Amino acid sequence: MADETAPIFDLEKHYNQLWKDTLRELTAGAFELDPLIASENDSRFGVTLLFRPGQEVRKRIEQFLLELQQIEPEQYYYPEPDIHVTVMSVISCHAGFSLDTIRVEEYIQLVQKTIQNFRSFQLHFRGITASPSCLLIQGFPVADQLNHLRNKLRKNFRSATLQQTIDTRYVLQTAHSTVVRFKAPLQNASVFLDKVQEYREYDFGSTEVRELELVYNDWYQRTALVRLLGRFRLR
Repeated sequence: MADETAPIFDLEKHYNQLWKDTLRELTAGAFELDPLIASENDSRFGVTLLFRPGQEVRKRIEQFLLELQQIEPEQYYYPEPDIHVTVMSVISCHAGFSLDTIRVEEYIQLVQKTIQNFRSFQLHFRGITASPSCLLIQGFPVADQLNHLRNKLRKNFRSATLQQTIDTRYVLQTAHSTVVRFKAPLQNASVFLDKVQEYREYDFGSTEVRELELVYNDWYQRTALVRLLGRFRLR
């Protein structure tokens, strides 16, 4: 279980190391392509607690994506309504999961109970990092509320008898937003990476996070497939 007294995770250092390691791979052409984005047989679904960046931040992200799309149109670029930051992957997306296997109202009640004493918090979106399969907008919480909220969610879900897979894939400590996934061989990789480098430290703006969403979602959080289960206002 996450320890609330543990040292604060160094997001800046983590993002920088991820960028350094990934840039080396991408420069060598080692892009990891996702074969399932266009698949009609992808049955991976899950339950996620998330929030959405403010409109101004999303507009700046979309401008960045448009510039990339002109260079590499065959990649997957997140539509503006799909852009989000994950607070907690409650049930990780996996094949065959459906809502009729859980008691949705109990999840809503647990989240409501957990967040009732949490205030809104600010997140600053600055710069780009990457993995071999995708590009990420770097998010930096201005204070530590997001970390405390996640730890409280971990504690409450693990104390309950509800189905959950929290932290089974990895322990979520970042505040990033995935905005590009690689799905086809790049035709102009060097030009593409040069453009990404231009935005490496770009200031996309800040968002005051006042509302969270609990959703039933596919792997890519596509609006057409997402079902809103509940909205939660922070104090």
